[in-house]
Amino acid sequence: MLPFEDFKTVVKSTPLVSIDFIVRNEQNEVLVGLRTNKPAQGYWFVPGGRIVKGERFAEAFQRLSSKELGQSFSPNEASFIGMFEHLYEDSHVGDDISQHYLVFGYEIVVNQAELMMPTKEHVEYRWLSISLLLGDDSVHSNVKAYFTGSLATIIRV
Repeated sequence: MLPFEDFKTVVKSTPLVSIDFIVRNEQNEVLVGLRTNKPAQGYWFVPGGRIVKGERFAEAFQRLSSKELGQSFSPNEASFIGMFEHLYEDSHVGDDISQHYLVFGYEIVVNQAELMMPTKEHVEYRWLSISLLLGDDSVHSNVKAYFTGSLATIIRV
């Protein structure tokens, strides 16, 4: 594990790479959780997390889905929807430090009853239709970009 001061330097100096899970249930609703920490604290956001150095993508996918959804998934069980860029004015390492993510967005369709949602990163969860999600100001704009294809956040390759 990287010491905090070293990680703080990394956040100041370079983008982080992460995976976000766009989780849909049987009714085609999307799972969002209320964020407890920065960035995006106080907003509804999709589950996800950072890939760590030396971790293979498939391993990160399984680790993060297990941690964030209470159930391990592989990339083969999901659909890649694109690469996104998230920029924040603050970060969990300091209010005066901006945070930059390059995010692999993956959609996963689940049986809602099988998920065991943790409460470390999100204090509560809800399932929203796409129309409700897009119209809700408490859902973060980076989440909305997964459904609008916003050119400001999606990276075309």
